[in-house]
Amino acid sequence: MKGVAFFSGGKDGLYSIYLAEKNGIEVPYLLALKTTIGLSPHWENFDALKTLAEAMGKELLTFDMAEGSDALTGFIGSLGVDYLIAGDILLEDHKVWVESLAEKAGIKALEPLWGRDTLELAVKMLGKGFEWAVIAVDKKKLPKEALAYTFSSKHDLEDFLKTYPGVDPVGEFGEFHTVVLASPLFEGRFKLEVKSFEESERYHWLRFGLVRA
Repeated sequence: MKGVAFFSGGKDGLYSIYLAEKNGIEVPYLLALKTTIGLSPHWENFDALKTLAEAMGKELLTFDMAEGSDALTGFIGSLGVDYLIAGDILLEDHKVWVESLAEKAGIKALEPLWGRDTLELAVKMLGKGFEWAVIAVDKKKLPKEALAYTFSSKHDLEDFLKTYPGVDPVGEFGEFHTVVLASPLFEGRFKLEVKSFEESERYHWLRFGLVRA
């Protein structure tokens, strides 16, 4: 069985790939979407996505959402996979969208993280060897000082939640966005090389590179 996974370089998506592969599903394709609904800090750092995809030995595909969901459905259906994999946890609307895409493409949606307690999930990911850094924050929910904060241990997580109480442990409600620095999906680890601090209508965000630690 094979799958294609939505891919932004963030922790939830990569952990979903990890769980899918643990369950015997090969994931040869990663799919990055160019959004039409405002700036995406992930897309703005596309070179980092290529770095991660190469480290995982997977093919990085892209799709411009300006072409529409029907075209996306056709693209996904052309890949010859059995599953569309995504990292949704609590956001029903996005899960419904993923399920609709999969159904129209004639494949199954796979949401390995759906419904999990987000604090327990964050602890679990750290325990499995995942590390991640904050690359963007919603200006209404977190200050720019949270940028580049790195989660390498449960202690880091506890400090972050103590510093920013009320924030979801995995940023499930858009408080922050991440890039993975280490995981069982690739050998070694990366460190964040900050190039500049940027600001958009919604985000404080980083331009960055990933370099081997």
